[in-house]
This record gives sequence, C-alpha cells and structure tokens, in this order.
Amino acid sequence: MARPRSATASPPARPLRLDKPAGESAEPASIEDRIYQSIFEGVMSQRLAPGTKLPEASLCEIFDTSRPTVRQALKRLAHDSIVQIRPNRGAIVAIPTPEETQQIFEARRGLEAALVKLAIEHATKADFKKLRAQLKQEHEAMHRFDQPAWARLASNFHLQVGALGRNPILLRYLAEIVSRCSLIVAVYEPPGNAICEHDEHVAIVDCIERGDAEKAVRLMDQHLHVLQQNICLKSRPRDTGLKQLLGL
Repeated sequence: MARPRSATASPPARPLRLDKPAGESAEPASIEDRIYQSIFEGVMSQRLAPGTKLPEASLCEIFDTSRPTVRQALKRLAHDSIVQIRPNRGAIVAIPTPEETQQIFEARRGLEAALVKLAIEHATKADFKKLRAQLKQEHEAMHRFDQPAWARLASNFHLQVGALGRNPILLRYLAEIVSRCSLIVAVYEPPGNAICEHDEHVAIVDCIERGDAEKAVRLMDQHLHVLQQNICLKSRPRDTGLKQLLGL
C-alpha cells in the first residue's frame, strides 16, 4: 500500500512551531493572525495548491473582518513568499517555477548541512529525547495514513533538527525555505509517493546522536536530493471552495 505523502515543509520564522505543547499558554490570535495562519496551514497541509485565488471579498466574509485586515495578512504572506499579490488581479498562492525549485533546493541542502554540523556540537540528551518522540509520532501518523499529520510532522522534523544548531539566523532562513518547499511539493508531488521517508529521518538522527558529522551531512544531502528528484514538474488542478480549502 502507498504510504502517505509528505510536504517536508514548515512555516516561516514567525509561526515556526505548528503545534503548541500541552500546558503552554498563548495570547488569543488577532483576526489578521488567524487569516495568516489559516492560509499558511492550508498550504502546508496541501489543501491550498499554488495558483489558488485568494479573493479579498471572500476572505472578509469567511473571517468576518474588513479589507484592510485581510490586505495586511496577505502582505505578510507575500513577504514570506507564500502568496503572490498581482496588481489589479488580487492575490494567489505563490507558484514556484522549475528554476526556483532548483535554486531553493540548492539553498536548502547548504543550510541543512550547516545546521546538522551545529546540531552535533550543541544538542543535549534532552534534545535527542524530543527528536525521538517526534520520530515516534511520525511513525504512528504514517501507519494510520494520516496525511495532514504526517506532512506536518515530516516538515517539523527538519526544523527541529535545525533548531538544535542554536543559530536563530540560519534557522529563520531554513524555516522560510522549508515553507517554500511545501509549495513546490503541493503543486508538483506525484500522487501516492512517500517523498519524505521516515526511515531516512531515523538514520539522520542516529548519526547526529553518535556525533558522526560526515555521515549525517551525507545522509541529509541524499535525503533532500531524493525529495527533489521525486518531484514531477506538472501541476494538479483542484476545484474546491476557498472555505473548505482553508479547513474552516
């Protein structure tokens, strides 16, 4: 049976964590933040494909808010390369080109290689315990064929490894690139293909925990090469209402 597909992607720097740990308090989100997060998570979960129109009037109705609030949220999304704002034609989910795809993956491989080396220098036993818990959740989501959870966890894995490097500047760049990779996978991923392999994640963590920087970097590079090679540069059309695509 085909395993769930993964977006291997994750949010840009502001919404870096997709899941709030139990017991952690947070201030109520503003309407602007809700619009941003709903569209962002729609892309991450592959409900919103690149090219999906985001009409201001529809978003105003869905979120019961004003156009200035919607426009500000869309500007933030455009800044994070999630949305394209077209003059006099409105906003759409960004559409990556094959050229951008090549450049993004080149940048991602370089960033993740650097962060893997830093993770080996800085990671603690508590960090590895958390990573192992993440891998367990991945495994469970994969075997219950929970595509949204699997995609979210697979994306978050790369950010968790990056966070172990204790370099917030590199992590911010990685978060942006991973989110752009999610767009690429959303539009180009072949049906039924398990792009981000759980076993490969396990092998990478094993090497990091052993302090084997050379092999960890090599495995991460191979992992990302496979992710890129499995992408089919042909988009898939979707025809669903915007409210449904936002998961609302």
